[in-house]
Amino acid sequence: MSRKAKMILDREYQIAPIDDRIYGSFIEHLGRAVYGGIYQPGHPSADGDGFRRDVLGLVKELNVPIIRYPGGNFVSNFCWEDSVGPVSERPKRLELAWKSTETNEIGLNEFAKWAKKAGADVMMAVNLGTRGIAEACSLLEYCNHPSGTKYSDLRISHGVKEPHNIKVWCLGNEMDGPWQIGHKTMEEYGRLAEETAKAMRLIDPNIELVSCGSSNGQMPTFPDWEAVTLSHTYDYVDYVSLHTYYGNENNDSNDFLAQSDDMDGFIRTVIATCDYVKAKKRSRKTMNLSFDEWNVWFHSNEADQDITENHPWMQAPPLLEDIYTFEDALLVGLMLITLIKHADRVKIACLAQLVNVIAPIMTEKTGGAWKQTIFYPFMHASRYGRGVALQPVITGTKHATAKHDEVTDVESAAVYNGEKDELTIFAVNRNLEEDVELTADVRSFGKYRILEHIVLENTDLKAVNGPGREKVSPANADSRSSLDSGELTSVLHAASWNVIRLGR
Repeated sequence: MSRKAKMILDREYQIAPIDDRIYGSFIEHLGRAVYGGIYQPGHPSADGDGFRRDVLGLVKELNVPIIRYPGGNFVSNFCWEDSVGPVSERPKRLELAWKSTETNEIGLNEFAKWAKKAGADVMMAVNLGTRGIAEACSLLEYCNHPSGTKYSDLRISHGVKEPHNIKVWCLGNEMDGPWQIGHKTMEEYGRLAEETAKAMRLIDPNIELVSCGSSNGQMPTFPDWEAVTLSHTYDYVDYVSLHTYYGNENNDSNDFLAQSDDMDGFIRTVIATCDYVKAKKRSRKTMNLSFDEWNVWFHSNEADQDITENHPWMQAPPLLEDIYTFEDALLVGLMLITLIKHADRVKIACLAQLVNVIAPIMTEKTGGAWKQTIFYPFMHASRYGRGVALQPVITGTKHATAKHDEVTDVESAAVYNGEKDELTIFAVNRNLEEDVELTADVRSFGKYRILEHIVLENTDLKAVNGPGREKVSPANADSRSSLDSGELTSVLHAASWNVIRLGR
């Protein structure tokens, strides 16, 4: 076998403990994410609150620890007061970001109840587009203050006695984007976010705050946006956000799978910019990252444009319903590997989104819920990627793509779970033509054995799943791995996602 990769792993060579919240997700009031997604009263699987049990079951399979809400672009025109109180009294609103009608049937308290059922914390975003400091403070008081004040007592009058105690708060969304309602310049956003953060901390000093970073690495203001906005917010926030989506518009699969290298460069540039601001401020504080929107997104663009332009103001229209291919799942796996490799600085990440909208979970109106191809690498990472991210020493063969000169055949991350005394290696062979033999020196872990070798692979890169039809699903490939005297040898098939688990 001419293609080879070599890895040396040692439990003492560590990047950092992995924050479980890097396996977070996102639900926005967009399309069918909420209505017809997590919530559909009258559906055969609906519980007493109207939430679909089949969807909850799949969310629990993904073991998502935190979910960002309610947007997204949606939040920049959101009046939170409309989403609480008696449902019959809630107003319908024109939702400007996606040209839909928002009924407010599901609001803050209902979503908090759903998140609890899903076993997830809420990551709340405040509107810094059309609103500002006062509204953000009122919302925080409503959510987190125990009682005895206007908004905490209002929550209690709505039947929610105990505070939600939401810990993580986003200071707006993508405020660098001209598409954003209430778009701000760097200085405008920096000053507003700084003053909002200071005021919110007076109400609840224990919250964690996320300052808006760039919407993607191709923004004309990147990375000046981070440098200027953090010059205002650095002392008052805990994270700066990153967002990015990738697509294969040119149908170049080889180059498509190299885009995780772009994600890696994006993260490194933001880290460098944060550290520049740290040095400039003579600060002892290290700014961490919240990669709170990431995914593949391009399949539905044409259909979305038709709906928003030619059929506006629908209720829960089918927007952003990308049907994911096998190669999309490979890139999602590669992006997860990239996040794990930056566990020292990336502490929160949200796969955007969770149900129906660019999502691993899809629903049928009168049928069941089903798993997209991207469900599986996310599930594997969330299940087996908890512990300490190790720093592997890797060498291997490379190939070139249309826009990337040197692309490693194998991208890999390793996670040690000390509690279970297990080692998991995640590896993608992104060479589309040839298998690669991966050897890993794991002698420092003692007398381990191979627990399993899971693969996700398909001869058709464009293969998709559908309701009752799973063309892309995990399989056992234990015969492709062997362990002898502390040396692991694994055959990684061309274009494959691999999870190799070792333990006692």
